[in-house]
Amino acid sequence: MDFRYLGNSGLKVSEISYGNWLTHGSQVENEQAKACVKAALDAGITTFDTADTYANTKAEAVLGEALEGVRRESVEILTKVYWPTGPAGPNDTGLSRKHIHESINASLTRLKTDYVDVYQAHRYDTETPLEETMEAFADVVRAGKALYIGVSEWTADQLREGHRLARDLRIPFVSNQPQYSMLWRVIEGEVVPASAELGIGQIVFSPIAQGVLTGKYLPGQPVPEGSRATDTSGGANFIKRFLTDDVLTRVQELKPIADEAGLSLAQLAVTWVLQNPNVSSAIIGASRPEQVTENVKAAGVKLEEAQLKQIDEVLGSIIERDPGKTAQNAPQTRPV
Repeated sequence: MDFRYLGNSGLKVSEISYGNWLTHGSQVENEQAKACVKAALDAGITTFDTADTYANTKAEAVLGEALEGVRRESVEILTKVYWPTGPAGPNDTGLSRKHIHESINASLTRLKTDYVDVYQAHRYDTETPLEETMEAFADVVRAGKALYIGVSEWTADQLREGHRLARDLRIPFVSNQPQYSMLWRVIEGEVVPASAELGIGQIVFSPIAQGVLTGKYLPGQPVPEGSRATDTSGGANFIKRFLTDDVLTRVQELKPIADEAGLSLAQLAVTWVLQNPNVSSAIIGASRPEQVTENVKAAGVKLEEAQLKQIDEVLGSIIERDPGKTAQNAPQTRPV
């Protein structure tokens, strides 16, 4: 496993990290989830990403149990705050001072730790003053409950303003967690240049496009039973944008490139995102330990310029590059 600095900070993270969105506490039984975490540790992964909202807090609890007994200083634990938890009351969501302070305390209890390495704003809160949010994060850092602050799916302008406030408050704002893959490149035009300027690193999710880039979804064929595309708890809605015959046909055409590189299609997809110098880590998920073992083989692989050009030529017009598709460019109203 190779390691990279998280942005311009001194914190090193494994270039492949393990995440438990849509798996722990929902799709995967606890013992299987723990086996996946063990496989990640055995493969050299030290960075683990979760969120309080995953499986409505259950994912954090499962990860906490799975990491119990592991030397705390040897791993980096990342979690998030924003989306509803509990009964979704008026203060059970968002980035208010109240919700942030209550959420970090609850997350630490579930994760069985005194601190998280990175505490992330899961989205930008348009209904809470950013000053209030950043001041609450500063309190969390100064209380020793988080070492660094990060965000997820913020626009370039939001990153700039958040970074300015963090600098004034003298707290380390070091990461952004966006969706990024060969198919979904909306961060490249604005978010990545702004992040590189500010010293913010990307911890990207869905590098395999929710499984589409594994090649298991075939054009003109029904989706496989038990796959992410059949998961009504959230996975199916997320993946459906990629399930067109044009996309699936072109993904199959990537096989010769993967073969030339000595990689599976999934490994090629993870390797591809790691070629971006602003990417500090790529998050993989798994429902079986062997998936972890296979996907970590993408670590440390360098693709040739000719191979990167071939990938672009194969995917062509299906690549989404519009920065306006960044999640936070669309106004969001939280439940009340």
